[in-house]
Amino acid sequence: MSKYLLNRLLIAIPTVIGVTILIFLAMRVIPGDPLQLIVSESDGIYVLSEDELQALRASLGLDKPLYIQYLNWIGQVISGDMGSSFWNKEPISGMILRRGPISAQIAIMAVLLSWLIGVPIGMLSAMWRNSMMDHLSRVGITVFIAVPSYWLGLLIILFTVLVFTWRPPITIIQLWEDPLGNLSMTVLPALALGLGLSAATARMARSAALEVLYEDYIRTARAKGLRESLVVWRHVFKNAMLPVVTTTGLALGGLLGGAVSVETAFAVPGLGKLLVQGMTERDWMMIQNLVLLYGLIYVFINLIVDLSYAFLDPRIRYES
Repeated sequence: MSKYLLNRLLIAIPTVIGVTILIFLAMRVIPGDPLQLIVSESDGIYVLSEDELQALRASLGLDKPLYIQYLNWIGQVISGDMGSSFWNKEPISGMILRRGPISAQIAIMAVLLSWLIGVPIGMLSAMWRNSMMDHLSRVGITVFIAVPSYWLGLLIILFTVLVFTWRPPITIIQLWEDPLGNLSMTVLPALALGLGLSAATARMARSAALEVLYEDYIRTARAKGLRESLVVWRHVFKNAMLPVVTTTGLALGGLLGGAVSVETAFAVPGLGKLLVQGMTERDWMMIQNLVLLYGLIYVFINLIVDLSYAFLDPRIRYES
């Protein structure tokens, strides 16, 4: 296991480096100048002289060669300094620490909801294949997979506003500061994300369970006289969860990065909304660090998913 973990870490290093290079170059290739938003009139014309612009570029490090800018950025990140926003000069690390827990909480709540709804529906649908319950669940799964999460979020907002006159909080409320206020801000976005994810989870659980149900060891377990509930829990469930864990891990990586559309629809001050703000303002430094954070989250989640296989399926053994 330790050898496998080391190999995975060695593979993750060039992956992260590739992500940093791609996003760094992409931000330099995309048309537009962040200084045009910072020091310009409403019509986009600079209000500073050429000498003042050059001095400002030098203070931001934009006058140096690209490889120097890249190395300076990576060096700052390694040292724990993510720099400051071009727009408001606020430290980026501070904004991530404030908004990150909100996005993480919404992501975890959405994943838990998807398992609470999707796994039982998928397993029951597989056990009672071609029954009325199976047909109804498959229709519901198709509908919720097809419906975009942001559109579902807008419907939830419209319903809660018209029926309960609910208004989402627009300030950052942490769970440990005000649990009720925090939940009022995060429950509905988690519901909008979790319903769609639960449909995908149910479909994957059903497909995986159907494959396992016709394996030889399932017939052997039933022939030995084991109770059906024990066969389902001990043999079917654990083996059927392997693809479900993979799907959930990939989805969790994206949700932890911040569900941009849903956070924007609900005006949730999370990482997704912060990324939209950075894109609007052409804030290179903020976008670079957020995308780097997303890449690290994906690599870490994939590593955890791979390691979890050994615990879910005893047939899988990694070299130690």
